[in-house]
Amino acid sequence: QVQLVESGGGLVQAGGSLRLSCAASGRTVSNLSMGWFRQAPGTEREFVAGIRMSDSGTTYTASVKGRFTISRDNSKNTLYLQMNNLKPEDTAVYYCAAGGSYWGSTMSRAYDYWGQGTQVTVSS
Repeated sequence: QVQLVESGGGLVQAGGSLRLSCAASGRTVSNLSMGWFRQAPGTEREFVAGIRMSDSGTTYTASVKGRFTISRDNSKNTLYLQMNNLKPEDTAVYYCAAGGSYWGSTMSRAYDYWGQGTQVTVSS
């Protein structure tokens, strides 16, 4: 069993930056694929970024490419999401997820473990 706890959310002006952290406990997550998803009110949860178990390669949804960076520190069992040049449309609850898909996935059903979420609000 894996427990995931996100932190680092908050209120920021457009153009600003935030770094989200996801601390894992219960077992090492170095051999799991991990990802960040987000959900705005009235919308479906959507994939933001992922890092694969297979080769630690990364994937991003088009709207955040060049602005967000996903990374992991296996020594700390922690996943990060560096978010730069934030836009009002990035406002959402951000969730960390971990799962056993070797090649990673953009689909939420591929992930077995989820954090409780952290709110990110970007003002214009």
